[in-house]
Amino acid sequence: MKATANGTPRGRLVIVGNGMVGHHFVEQLVARGALGRFELHVFGEERQRAYDRVHLSEYFTGSCAETLALCEQGFYGDNGVHLHLGEAVTQIDRDRREVVTEQGRYAYDQLVLATGSYPFVPPIEGSAGDARLVYRTLDDLDAIRAAAGSARRGVVVGGGLLGLEAANALKSLGLEAHVVEFAPRLMPVQLDAEGGAALKAQIEALGVGVHLSRATQSISTGSDYRYRMNFDGGEYLETDLVVFSAGIRPQDALGRACGLEIAARGGVVIDNHCTTSDPQIFAIGECASWNGSVFGLVAPGYAMARNLAGLLVGEAPVAFTGADMSTKLKLLGVDVGSIGDAHGATPGARSYRFIDEASAGYRRLVVDASGKHVLGAVLVGDNSYYDTLLQYAQNGIKLPADPAALILPQGTGAPALGADALPDSATICSCHNVSKGAVCAAIDGGCGDLASVKACTKAASGCGGCAALLKQVVEHELSARGVSVDKSLCEHFAYTRQELYALVRVEGIRTFSELLQRHGKGHVGCDICKPAVGNILASCWNQPIMDPALVPLQDTNDTFMANMQKNGTYSVVPRIPGGEITPEKLIVIGQVAKKYDLYTKITGGQRIDLFGAQLHELPLIWGELIAAGFETGHAYGKSTRTVKSCVGSTWCRYGVQDSVAMALRLEDRYKGLRSPHKLKFAVSGCTRECAEAQSKDIGVIATDKGWNLYVCGNGGMRPRHAELFATDLDDETLVRLIDRVLMFYIRTADKLQRTSVWRENLEGGLDYLKQVVIDDSLGLAAELEAQMQHVVEQYECEWANALSDPEKLKRFRTFVNDQRADPDVHFVRERGQRRPAVPLHLIPTHEEAV
Repeated sequence: MKATANGTPRGRLVIVGNGMVGHHFVEQLVARGALGRFELHVFGEERQRAYDRVHLSEYFTGSCAETLALCEQGFYGDNGVHLHLGEAVTQIDRDRREVVTEQGRYAYDQLVLATGSYPFVPPIEGSAGDARLVYRTLDDLDAIRAAAGSARRGVVVGGGLLGLEAANALKSLGLEAHVVEFAPRLMPVQLDAEGGAALKAQIEALGVGVHLSRATQSISTGSDYRYRMNFDGGEYLETDLVVFSAGIRPQDALGRACGLEIAARGGVVIDNHCTTSDPQIFAIGECASWNGSVFGLVAPGYAMARNLAGLLVGEAPVAFTGADMSTKLKLLGVDVGSIGDAHGATPGARSYRFIDEASAGYRRLVVDASGKHVLGAVLVGDNSYYDTLLQYAQNGIKLPADPAALILPQGTGAPALGADALPDSATICSCHNVSKGAVCAAIDGGCGDLASVKACTKAASGCGGCAALLKQVVEHELSARGVSVDKSLCEHFAYTRQELYALVRVEGIRTFSELLQRHGKGHVGCDICKPAVGNILASCWNQPIMDPALVPLQDTNDTFMANMQKNGTYSVVPRIPGGEITPEKLIVIGQVAKKYDLYTKITGGQRIDLFGAQLHELPLIWGELIAAGFETGHAYGKSTRTVKSCVGSTWCRYGVQDSVAMALRLEDRYKGLRSPHKLKFAVSGCTRECAEAQSKDIGVIATDKGWNLYVCGNGGMRPRHAELFATDLDDETLVRLIDRVLMFYIRTADKLQRTSVWRENLEGGLDYLKQVVIDDSLGLAAELEAQMQHVVEQYECEWANALSDPEKLKRFRTFVNDQRADPDVHFVRERGQRRPAVPLHLIPTHEEAV
């Protein structure tokens, strides 16, 4: 036992399990300063540190173990936590207070079991090899991917939450997917009969076979496929692989073997403070049984972790008294929601139902005998009603006179329950147990916007399902405190960027001075409104930014059509569409770089950047590049940057579509498109996703039937996965939908707002965007396409335009009346290439760099 800084003995706390709940427990201990009390050891059976199992299926569509990780690489070591990965605990010696692994024995003063659960595999004759795969860990997914390489069809046994996720995974791997469920409906725990039927119809419409009331008796050799699944009653289904997802069981073997009390239905028995029958051993998450119940969702496990962490560091005990099992999910792209008593089992309960057979939509509202309070709900096909119904159920809010109004079509979902109607105890974020009161406290503590509230409370940083409600509460509370949420662009324009865009477009305004005269105040504008209006004018009319009336609106980079580097020199970035380049053009780039002694770098966007050019050299360099057939790459603008691609079906043995040809088409179409922020695209030729399309604003992934379109992702400081928007598109439909998405974004986004943030703030979310773009709910489709076509037709290489105009070339001089280089610039060498040591007066200010 080690001592703390003040000499007090420091106990050894051992945690068995490094899943989501175990990791959250460690986070809570670190946040509470527990390392001053404990020497902390964490044992994980898997080789990877804790990762996000909720989004496990994304592993098949571009994510890797690192992107799914719940913390940075150095989190444990930096906080003094001893992490033992790939070291399974095989025994607990309660007498000696030790845990045993193959590597040795480790003493503990207190022990926490966070071992989670394991997938249940029914004892079926013939289930072995590829006929006995499960869907639980990254290793399991690697096994599924390997088996899928030579397969045409895959079957999932189990139609619950994980079963449908597994079916989605098989579909993403290009297999014909089927689901076999023993019960007469899908998701039998969460959904009633009508809800299950609606979900079945929607999933079958996506091309997934659903087989209900089927009990698999044995698995034998198939005739057309590798295996034959033989069902009770003589029916069968052939497949190349079988994934079992028939439920989970508590991973209680360690507790059972060392004599801890085990519940009748499995799970280590705990009390209200997560203590087992041994007062020195605790259990949290899916391995624990509280009051005879095991909770298979992450939120209850997080609640146990928080309560136990507080208890161990000496805070006032907070009892765990059960958990709300309400869930909001998207399974194979289908919205599913289940709240409270979804089956109406409460005595006297009454139900209101809305059934939409045309779209396979279903909603059920369960109320108490008095008709005044919500007991539960079921939603299939539209989760826009979920947040409102959940708040009614959780907070006992009195129902309106006509409760059915809460589930009847309203155009944009259920009538919004105002933030002022929610009590402070209302749970906003169930993953991190953030109440409305906690949000209010964060605002009172100085958080003045949504981003700072998220950072302070962690709300909306779990599953993200509460983002819309959180935004509503934050804006309401800021307004209630007299904080004006002023959306004016600046002091010169009392409009948002979206409103200014509409004015420019509708009135045909083509200059800043005209816009300022008609709709602004003042005479010259400022550094906020001028670049914003310049961007709007470019998005609408695509005139050369070097035209005399437009030059004053540009920032430093656009003014010289090159990125200014921190040493005062500039970068030159020619466009290399799709990453495809000829040997002749490669030679030209090399010759130019050598001639002007430029530093060269191949970027992550499959381009070659040339650094270290002086201002007077830019026209000379671009003259040579354009003569060789290059165009500007717009690396300096808020515009389309790159369309990254893999090698596609021409070269890759896995490719199913010509991704390079599609990348070339997209880059040629959208080059020069100005937007609120930079745009990056990628096209992958198969689901192995080598072009990393799901980290891009527009991502395209090939299938054997066409293209899947993903939208609104990005890397960088705030990574966000793109979301699946449409599937199996032909070439023309793909381009048409991208036209609409991009132009709708350009119309409605705020200044300097990336597509990811725009999407997160979009009222109605992805479903609303689909309605506008795919279903043309606003009647804008033809107009959006026409606007994009106008921009495409107006394209002109900005550097080619400047080189043809002597007046524009005058801008590229260090001295107004002299074409010489700056004599004060001296060069040093770094990695064999020159690097300017620039006088202080040439180093850009922060404002210029921005």
